[in-house]
Amino acid sequence: MQFIKHQLPGVIECIPTKFFDARGHFYESYNQKLFAANGIPEDFVQDNYSFSTPGVLRGLHFQKNPHGQGKLVRCMTGKVMDVIVDLRQDSPTFGQHEKFILEADKGNMLYVPVGFAHGFVALEETIFVYKCTDFWNKEAESGIRWNDPTLAIDWGVAQPIVSDKDQILPDFNAQERIF
Repeated sequence: MQFIKHQLPGVIECIPTKFFDARGHFYESYNQKLFAANGIPEDFVQDNYSFSTPGVLRGLHFQKNPHGQGKLVRCMTGKVMDVIVDLRQDSPTFGQHEKFILEADKGNMLYVPVGFAHGFVALEETIFVYKCTDFWNKEAESGIRWNDPTLAIDWGVAQPIVSDKDQILPDFNAQERIF
């Protein structure tokens, strides 16, 4: 497996080594010892699953401390543009975002540490799964409006399908500094 560090500190893209033969292919998607040796020492406690049709935008979500969640995200089927925003106030990249294309065919995953908002837009019919480092907690649930003008994220979709709940999330500048 290849582990690639990116522009935002702590964010790591994981690209598995696939083994192909006449039957299809095989790859190891998670190995705690290997991940820990490459900067992801987390204990994951919850797995989540979503199905999205093309153009569905989910996010930008996070949980406030003490229930902040690190996430290991990937597509089981399909393809998404994944977006993360650094919410760590002491970070040199505070308020910056980065985009990734995650594809089931490639098998690439993204480790998103605690202190980031996360969202994605489905570019194809997609099953999206992710491991979390803490359990979901209703009181800690929060987010940033997907089309916040301060962040100016180009989602690459003219008319995304966004839930009512995500449409009314607060802007980036309205967030209390929680990380």
